[in-house]
Amino acid sequence: MSEFRAGIDLGGTKIEIIVLKVGVEVFRQRVATPSDSYEKILQAIVQLHADAKAGLGLAELRLGIGLPGAFTEQGRVKNSNTVCLNGRDFKSDLQALLKQPLLLMNDANLFALSEAVDGAAAKGDIVFGVILGTGVGGGLIINKSIISGANRIAGEWGHNVMSALAPVASKNPRLCYCGLNNCVETYLSGAGLSQSFVELGGGNITAKHIAELYLTGHTVAVCAMALYIRQAAAALAGVINVLDPEVIVLGGGLSNIPGLAKRIEAALLPFVFSDTLNTKVLKNIHGDSSGVRGAAWLCV
Repeated sequence: MSEFRAGIDLGGTKIEIIVLKVGVEVFRQRVATPSDSYEKILQAIVQLHADAKAGLGLAELRLGIGLPGAFTEQGRVKNSNTVCLNGRDFKSDLQALLKQPLLLMNDANLFALSEAVDGAAAKGDIVFGVILGTGVGGGLIINKSIISGANRIAGEWGHNVMSALAPVASKNPRLCYCGLNNCVETYLSGAGLSQSFVELGGGNITAKHIAELYLTGHTVAVCAMALYIRQAAAALAGVINVLDPEVIVLGGGLSNIPGLAKRIEAALLPFVFSDTLNTKVLKNIHGDSSGVRGAAWLCV
């Protein structure tokens, strides 16, 4: 069996491939996600795989893929915030184009696995990995193994309804793409943070810009981040009450906001069914490479 293995992370804004040789990165490339077209997404993945093989002089290259959402019993994608994937037989379609088998897993599961094996959560037996970015997802790892669940949706806390204990800037309902109102994702995604900023009297700007203003002490941005932190704590308290993990590890673009993990950890206790709290909330170690590294590990 080849010592090379590749992983692809199909995200809402980027598609990235990494190739590992005996656990060491030897190739990496990324492109923007053509999120409006299923066919263009397939072709982008095929091209990345071809580029990796050509760049390394390989005739064959095993491939694992992480993508947002879950899968039906028939193998079709469901619950993806890249909505053009939903209902599609992604694995079969891509295997036909690549002319080789591939392994497929939810991207949040792969992020969580990567951090639980040799990342920020390596010392935890029960680990909950959280994605805070274009969407809000999660993955559950117990004893270094992915737990998918009977319905293949374990960890999808982003589509629980936001806790009634969480503060909000406006009582107007937030419609989620899944068809429900007030899902955690509608508050804790980048778009959710931007909406809170507007509701607090700010302009219509990106979450990245809000984070930059927050670091300068901008009044509305500081208020928006304080609100976001308490919302995250209220939502994650439900996870802790059910799973009681040793570690919650944060990933996604919003996890890069300085001090976010520690501030969420400090805000948890009033929402948790306990008078003490041993769960640690930590920023990831491997950055936005965790998902793609986990995808490569599927090929072991």
